[in-house]
Amino acid sequence: QVQLVESGGGFVQAGKSLSLSCAASGSIASSNTMGWYRQAPGKQRELVADMTSGGRTNYIDSVKGRFTISRDNAKNTVYLQMNTLKPEDTAVYYCNVRFRYMPERVYWGQGTQVTVSS
Repeated sequence: QVQLVESGGGFVQAGKSLSLSCAASGSIASSNTMGWYRQAPGKQRELVADMTSGGRTNYIDSVKGRFTISRDNAKNTVYLQMNTLKPEDTAVYYCNVRFRYMPERVYWGQGTQVTVSS
């Protein structure tokens, strides 16, 4: 089994920063992609950023230049540094891991609330 444990989130004013962490445990294949998704009330869950074990990154356009995804492969941990937060970033953020050779297996963290006030 695979488990994802998230840390971070909280309440901040616009323009401030938050950092999220997610540690995966269990049967983690070395070839994988870890990422962050978010879902605001009444909206679809969307990819924010992800990163392969090989170091390739992908960001949604609205966070480019503000958010940075990173990971520590040895710890199976992914991070999301969120700078210059905007009220539109308010959402529940979910950590995710998927595997190159097991695309049917997708695992999610419990979600952590990020609230940005204006």
